[in-house]
This record gives sequence, C-alpha cells and structure tokens, in this order.
Amino acid sequence: MTTQNGLDALAAPGDAPLAASPSTSAFLAFGLGLLIVAALTWAVWLGIRVRRSEPDRPRPEEQPRLPDDGPVREVQERREPDEVPRDGGCLTPHQLKGGGTIGSRTGDDQEPRRWTPGSGGAFGSGGPGRT
Repeated sequence: MTTQNGLDALAAPGDAPLAASPSTSAFLAFGLGLLIVAALTWAVWLGIRVRRSEPDRPRPEEQPRLPDDGPVREVQERREPDEVPRDGGCLTPHQLKGGGTIGSRTGDDQEPRRWTPGSGGAFGSGGPGRT
C-alpha cells in the first residue's frame, strides 16, 4: 500500500526514504568534482617540481656532431679464432682472452658462408625438400 507521496505505508514515520534528495546528490557531485580538481592540481604541481629538478637540456654547441669524413660505416669481416690449448686442462674465465674477437686476426677467406645451392637454407623455407 502506498500513500499519495509514493512512500511505503509500512515504513515507520521517522525513517528516511532510500533515495537521496536532490540537494544531497548535488553536494556529493560538487565534492567529487572538487576532489578531482585538487588531485589534478597536485599532479601538475608535482610535475613542475620534478621538471625543475632535472638537468638543463644540452645547448646546440653541446650536441654530438658527425665526424668530418661523414658517418661511420659498418665493417664486416671474417675473423680467425684464437686456438684453445689442447693440453687436456680446463681454462677458467680469468684465463680467457677478452670477449669475442679480441686478440683474433683477419681470416684468409673473406667470402661469406652460403648454404648449399638449391636448398632453401632453413626448414620450411620452400626448398625442393630433397638432399
């Protein structure tokens, strides 16, 4: 049973309705908007502080320059590896020379290695499939 104002007739006279009043909704929306504005203001303030603490940008005269003879080109060459002693002992890491090609020399054969003619070079590459 409902009355003229739409409230439940079974509700106690002192109970508030479940829906918020328009003034309460406006107050909550205003408070949420104020909270968002405060958070955005704080974020901008923090960004300005971080930006000021960073070092200055380099001036044009401090920028890197190309060498006089132009950009450096890539050099491709085949290197001969250093031989490992075959006395049967093991080498520890501190006994090895440098890393990679340090101490090696340019190889006699500078032709790049190619796969066998007629093969695709890798499994599934579309080669004829016979050996």
